[in-house]
Amino acid sequence: MLTQRVMEEFHSHLSNEKCMLTIEAKDNEKSVESLDRGLTEYGCPHYRRRCRIRAPCCNEIFDCRHCHNEAKNNINVDPKFRHDIPRHQVEQVICSLCGTEQEVQQVCVNCGVCMGKYFCETCKLFDDDISKKQYHCDGCGICRIGGRDNFFHCYKCGCCYSILLKNSHPCVEGAMHHDCPVCFEFLFDSRNDVTVMPCGHTIHKHCLKEMRDHLQYACPLCSKSVCDMSKVWEKYDMEIAATPMPEPYQNKQVSILCNDCGKSSQVQFHIVAQKCSNCKSYNTRQTRG
Repeated sequence: MLTQRVMEEFHSHLSNEKCMLTIEAKDNEKSVESLDRGLTEYGCPHYRRRCRIRAPCCNEIFDCRHCHNEAKNNINVDPKFRHDIPRHQVEQVICSLCGTEQEVQQVCVNCGVCMGKYFCETCKLFDDDISKKQYHCDGCGICRIGGRDNFFHCYKCGCCYSILLKNSHPCVEGAMHHDCPVCFEFLFDSRNDVTVMPCGHTIHKHCLKEMRDHLQYACPLCSKSVCDMSKVWEKYDMEIAATPMPEPYQNKQVSILCNDCGKSSQVQFHIVAQKCSNCKSYNTRQTRG
């Protein structure tokens, strides 16, 4: 009898425990469902997210900081009133599902929905598209995309670069803290891909491609070659050899400065180009003669 009673109590305990686990699992499922409601259904052209922000600068509501900046810097806006949002000062967000305005946080205090799969409390950034591999860089002070393991922060350049450039990029102080030399968009927080030229200066990838498409191969800032030009210089050699100068110019000497190596030299003048006697580059400028 005692054994039977013990067995019955044991089975009853197992049954109750199983019931509790089932209820807990169902509660967890409901919790996940609640968090994921409206996933990818809300947002703007810049982000998939389930909240909007109240701009601290003008007290207006926008889908994101880029939407604010585009609206407030529009050509139709009086230049006196144009401005960017101070992203780190955003304090209030509005849930896109229930409309509740609240302090910045990842989960809505009213309906319990997750307003962004990726959330950065420092940058006040919400984004449901985590395929971008967002991460916050303390050195930059803003969020970056591409995965923390794929980038490093260079404290001299003051920005993040691909890990592939860690031991090979030339450091230029504040390399990204200026406008793109082609399109004049500020590079540091640009949403377009940025690349580093051999000289260390930075530029938008698509702007560099446009330069090459228009046969421009020198950095717009320092005039150094942006790629290996050795094959081009060989063609210059051939063209110069096939184009002798008229007799009055055959012994004419000129002073040149090489844009690639920075050396000055005296060379024979030619109408096609002058070759640097130090690095053999034709990326030179005549300074005298």
